[in-house]
Amino acid sequence: MSTPFALRWLALARRHPSAWLLGVQLLGVLLYPAMDETAAGRAVFGTFGIAVLGLALWVVQRSPLGTWLALLLAIPSVVFSIAAVMLGRSSLGTAAQLLECLLYFYTAGALIAYMLQDHKVTRDELFAVGATFTLLAWAFAFAFSVCQQWYPGSFLAATTTGTRTWMELLYLSFSLLSGVGLSDVIPVHPQARALVMLAQFSGVMYVALVVSRLVGLTMLQGPRK
Repeated sequence: MSTPFALRWLALARRHPSAWLLGVQLLGVLLYPAMDETAAGRAVFGTFGIAVLGLALWVVQRSPLGTWLALLLAIPSVVFSIAAVMLGRSSLGTAAQLLECLLYFYTAGALIAYMLQDHKVTRDELFAVGATFTLLAWAFAFAFSVCQQWYPGSFLAATTTGTRTWMELLYLSFSLLSGVGLSDVIPVHPQARALVMLAQFSGVMYVALVVSRLVGLTMLQGPRK
């Protein structure tokens, strides 16, 4: 790779961190089914999760919100994740997922604040729209995972029994936020149903926020033209 090309590539990466976060998370959607099948795949899943956390911290730095809270959530999450694998304690893994859930919600809020701070829509903000949606999907998937660990049997599936996998919970999160609601995975515990209602509300409000912002900016820019 030539030096000028490398410099241009690095400059592009710095200008669009939201695109990297969105791309990595969408790549994870394709890779997660294979990661669930073997112990080595689950180890890769943990490493992949740490990479996503790093990208989330990078994105937060561009927002008007501070990064100190994100660091307070990310660092213990990584420590608990590694300790859970080394010590074989599921309670540490649950604590790590709870912290990751809070971090993704915070990062989604940071991206929304980043999108609302300007009076024009930039290319990175358009990537941020997609990245925020995936962050919300990941956050609720972690919330569902913590819920079923605290309350076993919180979710039932139409085709399988037992504990829901990460891919099933992420699938549920995407279907709820998008308003599709395919009902392949069903919440049966009261706490699980409460989380599902919050996910449905968040999906509707996020779409309304994005649409109203784009319409408002179009009306503001119209007279200027």
